[in-house]
Amino acid sequence: MDLTDEQRMIVDLARDFAHQEIRPRARAVDEDDVESPMDLWRSASRAGLTSFMLPEAVGGGGVTDLYTQVLVQEELCYGDIGIGNLLTSNGFFAAPVEELGTDAQRKTWLEPLCTYDPPMTALAVTEPGVGSDAAALQTRAVRDGDHYILNGQKAWISNAPYAERTVVFATVDSTLRSRGVTAFVVDRGTTGLTVGQPMRKMGQRAIVSAEVFLEGVRVPVDNRLGEEGQGFYGLMRTFDASRILIGAASTGLARAALDTATDYARERHQFGRPIIEHQAVAFRLADMAARTDASHLLAVRAAKLYDQGLPVSEESAIAKLMGSENAFWCAWAAMQTLGGWGYSREFLVEKWLRDAKLEEIEEGTSDIQRLIISRSLARA
Repeated sequence: MDLTDEQRMIVDLARDFAHQEIRPRARAVDEDDVESPMDLWRSASRAGLTSFMLPEAVGGGGVTDLYTQVLVQEELCYGDIGIGNLLTSNGFFAAPVEELGTDAQRKTWLEPLCTYDPPMTALAVTEPGVGSDAAALQTRAVRDGDHYILNGQKAWISNAPYAERTVVFATVDSTLRSRGVTAFVVDRGTTGLTVGQPMRKMGQRAIVSAEVFLEGVRVPVDNRLGEEGQGFYGLMRTFDASRILIGAASTGLARAALDTATDYARERHQFGRPIIEHQAVAFRLADMAARTDASHLLAVRAAKLYDQGLPVSEESAIAKLMGSENAFWCAWAAMQTLGGWGYSREFLVEKWLRDAKLEEIEEGTSDIQRLIISRSLARA
């Protein structure tokens, strides 16, 4: 792999942190259920892993190319996908601020994320009745002098119970669909903003999710990102990047499942020989290896195109679709290889199967990714 010294340094740092800090905590964090591991968050921030992707101009690590971010995300999520995704979650808040914000807004809202004890942030798009169709948002933003009044409800918002600031996407006119979507930064404690109880989830419990309620929330005009109606563009650009990163995160989980299954197959004997010598097991491991390598390469391809400024909606959809479905399949395949031990909590395999399912659902289900790809084919 052709990397600069700087790229290799941050990838090696992520790999070491995943092995030494993340993996040993994976089971305990999962069983904590609705508590994020704040001690790991602080350790990662001191190492620069919560802000490496932010620009140097605001105090970040300056690793702004998506290619390197993909490599780092894969390594962190090899340790544990829930914890890995948590540690880089401020990047999702930062993306629309970078894409749409002014220099003053970037300084105000991104510099605090680059300290040794950064706040957590959130991105609020999904609503109870609106999932992947972001153009159909029902949360309203009504101009009132030098403020906007926000009313609505958001669901499944990652980090919501911890977030000090949230980028909220709302519409100034629902009849305009995408052309009405506008982004606002809302501070924790703003009157009318409340957060629901943590949601009990199947997997990726390191990231605590909750509903967010907005009732007459007054937001200064200065907290608007870009002009009215520009939010959808910023959101789609954010999704292009985040779907590629989901592909990378999924690849990290798939690699973990492959390594665990391979090690077990080498050590476990049946009928007088290691089970890795049994054709059914060997072929399953071969499929895991081939699929995971393809998943990695698809994420890398999409990231490199993104870094060139090219349209990547199709490539990002492919990276997410193939990466997420492969992660779930590899977790299943690892469980098959380990048999009863895979079904027990003696190993992390059962957790990985639960964790992997989220990647097929979040930021557009697999069906949505197939729709994006098919529409691209129809236009070709």
